[in-house]
Amino acid sequence: MPDDKLYQDGMKVRRKILGDEHVDRANARTTAHNREFQELIVRYGWGEIWTRPGLDYRERRILVLGTMMALGRWEEFTMHLRAALVGQMSLADIKEVFLQQAIYCGVPIANTAHHHLEAIMTELKAKGVKIVGDE
Repeated sequence: MPDDKLYQDGMKVRRKILGDEHVDRANARTTAHNREFQELIVRYGWGEIWTRPGLDYRERRILVLGTMMALGRWEEFTMHLRAALVGQMSLADIKEVFLQQAIYCGVPIANTAHHHLEAIMTELKAKGVKIVGDE
């Protein structure tokens, strides 16, 4: 694992946003073939971009969720949605993202996002995770 500051800062943010369990799994899957790519993600995605002062984590989460919906990258979407819910992002915020994306990306995209949300909420509730706004 690299020891430069940008990488270390990126790893801290990645763990804060996605959680230790996810990051540990990703690190365990690192191979000689993908090591440089994984380091790129941590150093630049998390260390360079997510640490910038211009947007807070909530705003960045909103952008990532909306972008992943627009691109139909459901594996990344569900990873970030799960992390957002565990990280106490409210269902009200998530609802707004879905409504916004329904207009700009299409109703089927928002419908799929809702299906993923329900599945993740069921999973998290079974683990005892309290979801903000779920009364």
